[in-house]
Amino acid sequence: MKKLTTAIGALAVIATSAVADGPVVLNAVGTWSSLTNYQKHEEPFFNQRLNEVSGGEIVGKIQSQSGLGLKGFEIMRMVKNGVFDFAFGLPGYVAAENAIFEGADLSSLTQDIGTQRAVSDAYFGTLETAFADIYNAKLLMLYPFPSQTLWCNGEVNGIADLDGKKIRVYSTTLGDFVEGVGGTSVTVAFSEVIPALEKGVVDCAITGTMSAYTAKWSQVATHAYTLRVGWGLAFGAMNMDKWNSLSADQQALLQSEIASLNEAMWAETAKEDDVAISCITGGACEVGEPGSMVLVEPTAEDLAARDQIAANVVLARWAERCGEECAANWNNTVGPILGLTAEAK
Repeated sequence: MKKLTTAIGALAVIATSAVADGPVVLNAVGTWSSLTNYQKHEEPFFNQRLNEVSGGEIVGKIQSQSGLGLKGFEIMRMVKNGVFDFAFGLPGYVAAENAIFEGADLSSLTQDIGTQRAVSDAYFGTLETAFADIYNAKLLMLYPFPSQTLWCNGEVNGIADLDGKKIRVYSTTLGDFVEGVGGTSVTVAFSEVIPALEKGVVDCAITGTMSAYTAKWSQVATHAYTLRVGWGLAFGAMNMDKWNSLSADQQALLQSEIASLNEAMWAETAKEDDVAISCITGGACEVGEPGSMVLVEPTAEDLAARDQIAANVVLARWAERCGEECAANWNNTVGPILGLTAEAK
């Protein structure tokens, strides 16, 4: 009995040492270091929060994609290959692999954040399956960046003025909108937008409200046209092999903490539009120096034209890219929320 007790005690010491000496390390890549989502949420969550709540059992390490010099389309491929354990990113950047990734943030279809949340929740299962099948990854969260609007280096007074303009986009669905208004879509990396506007490579660029403000686009763009053309829906996904290597308790802790993180990010985004637009157009600004862009708000006619383009161009083109089965799934999940039907011809 004494030998058995001694052996059990030794095993307990070994197990304790294993936990102490070898915490689970999660190497993550975040979005852009200049933006609120990374500064307030992604970076503190991985570099501090996980260590604290797990008692050192799970240790996160994160760097931004901008700090690493990565392009959006590279990130999930690197997660699939195990270079990173976890990634934050935009479905628009992975849609080249499969158009199904665009379905929860098709340009111009969703106009308020409550509806965007309902759409994201309804489509989560579809994206969860796609991430698993295509990237060997577990989808753990969907959250939005602020409203995606248009920032132009030159006078723009309404949607008709976009005809003939070269407009920066970062996803196919945004390109569909631009072409629907008679413009030319140009893919430009976020870090290269300012020189592109300066040199006339593009006349306007699409990004989120706070993104445009914090990146100082007001230094080169003159008109802020607040026609909402998307939300910049983002994801958090983890390499499936790494996920499966965690214990049930570790998985439960991670899911609980990520759910809280997700709620905080939705709440932050709900406040950022008004703050950013005020700041970038010379209004009250408590988060930094005000810009001096001209604020151009869409008219009722602009909104009606946008809605026609959303249904007849954006949704129709996406359904064609994604195929009949994909469109049928969208009609069963997102369609009833928006009152729209996708038809693949």
